Amino acid sequence: MPDFTTLIVGHQQGIASIRLNRPDKANSMNEAMWREIGEAFHWADTTPEVRVVVLSGNGRHFCSGIDLMMLMGVQQAIKDACQGRAAEKLRGMILQLQDSLNSLERCRKPVLVAIHGACVGAGLDLVAAADMRYCTASAHFSIKEIDIGMVADVGSLQRLPKLVAPGLVREWAYTGRKITAPEAAACGLVNQVFESDELMEAGVLEIAGQIAGKSPLSIRGTKEMLNYTRDHSVADGLAAIATWNAAMLVSQDIQTAMMAAMSKQTPVFRD
Repeated sequence: MPDFTTLIVGHQQGIASIRLNRPDKANSMNEAMWREIGEAFHWADTTPEVRVVVLSGNGRHFCSGIDLMMLMGVQQAIKDACQGRAAEKLRGMILQLQDSLNSLERCRKPVLVAIHGACVGAGLDLVAAADMRYCTASAHFSIKEIDIGMVADVGSLQRLPKLVAPGLVREWAYTGRKITAPEAAACGLVNQVFESDELMEAGVLEIAGQIAGKSPLSIRGTKEMLNYTRDHSVADGLAAIATWNAAMLVSQDIQTAMMAAMSKQTPVFRD
């Protein structure tokens, strides 16, 4: 496992835990955190013993967005006598940040996020790339970029319209207003709201444990097909799953599951 300075990463019984760990900065995302998020999810993706990932944050808030010191340093970082080359550097920087969050989607294992306190700006971009989101009753969300005079550019405007009604996303993006936990649940942004951090942690770990007990190969295929179908037509999605299962229905996991069902035992699958 790589060494991390802004994350706490662990693994137990098929469940990887990735925690944002800059509690004194409300888990704002500095350069190191952007880089380490990509590294952590690459590790989760390529480690066979990891079957599911739970993402959370230490401290009072899940994530307050991009670190303002990092944002203020952008102009100096891209400085160039040629305006075109400066713009090219900025584009490359934005693409790098996008790629960090894309790592949640690239990870073949399901990613569950446990959210408490603030989840704003880049924090909302981050969780939008996950498979499922859960939060506490005190959690709140916002597309905060509009309040600092910029267009959100690392995923929320692209992913949220595929999670909730596009009209709601436009309202959130144009106003930057606070989205409460009950509203987030009502519109489908989060799967479930828990009354406390402790209940949320227990509830999310229970769901993660259920996923970890399933066929890892089938879980990975299910995530790939769901992501593919989201971005393609129904016909394309049906063709893709036909090709997938033409290759994967010979898996040992099917025999393991059927034998366990006949003997009324819990199946145990290899990683």
